[in-house]
Amino acid sequence: MSASGTALLVLLAKRVDEKRKAAAASCVWLMMIFGFAMTAGISGRLLDPFSFERLVFISLGVSCIALIISFIALHGLEPKASQVAQANTNQTKLRFKDALAEVWQESRVRRFTVFVFISMLAYSSQDLILEPFAGTAFGMTPGETTSLSGLQHAGVLCGMLLCGFVTSKSNNPSLSSLRMWTVGGCVASALAMLSLVMSGIVGPGWPFLGTVFILGVSNGAFSIAAIGSMMQFAGVGKEKREGVRMGVWGAAQAIAFGLGGILGTGASDLARYLLGDPVAAYASVFFIEAILFIVAAVLSFYIRPVERIQQVQKQNTSLPSSLISHGGSS
Repeated sequence: MSASGTALLVLLAKRVDEKRKAAAASCVWLMMIFGFAMTAGISGRLLDPFSFERLVFISLGVSCIALIISFIALHGLEPKASQVAQANTNQTKLRFKDALAEVWQESRVRRFTVFVFISMLAYSSQDLILEPFAGTAFGMTPGETTSLSGLQHAGVLCGMLLCGFVTSKSNNPSLSSLRMWTVGGCVASALAMLSLVMSGIVGPGWPFLGTVFILGVSNGAFSIAAIGSMMQFAGVGKEKREGVRMGVWGAAQAIAFGLGGILGTGASDLARYLLGDPVAAYASVFFIEAILFIVAAVLSFYIRPVERIQQVQKQNTSLPSSLISHGGSS
């Protein structure tokens, strides 16, 4: 999934017009989250009354449907090999190692890579422990916890739609700024994580379902804004390196997703061994994720937006070459 997801981001960066990149990435992410929410909601209802045979049967059905849809979606997606070879005859090939080193020299690429990694690590670390936390702390059945994942992803979908609508329709620079939505979404996600910590302390009296939904809305808002910024940043810098930049960021996202599942579950097991209380163990991981979201918010705040980059570039090109050589381009 990580390999194909990264390749899809590169394909978007290469094939979609500059003005439509952010919208295209948003559409792809929305469809993915809709698939999560729909599948989790339907599967959760079908799982009750729970049995392992029913679980295997439903998982098999979901996997077969996903495989069939994937084959249909891939059919005719890219041009034939002969057309690609003809289009590349006049282009000078550069080794991937050299292209990667060239892109990594850009400070913006390095900063955004670190932001993507930390934010996605915080985003995914709760993915495998939220459902067992709900079962342990609130006594939910496997079917109810699966539906809980659908509720969270429904919140993600709402957050994405809200961010996309406001940024495209608002005339207020603050409301339409992708950077502000990224920072605000990360801060809101941190607060939602702290609310999950409180739910473990307070117990059934805490509005747990509302907290999960708000967490989804916050995650959706920051992730769609970050994806929009990613698609914009891909075209800023040396030409014809969009694919390499997207590959670096996609790889950072994929590695963070994988590590998030491993570290989240591993940390909760370690905390349970040290604390002796499973609810407190899950809550301690949520607290660490809140800290990671705050770190991601700070990193995002100090990443210069595309509009500012283009403004500086225009100012540099209008300056005399002697002035630029003495530090004007810095």
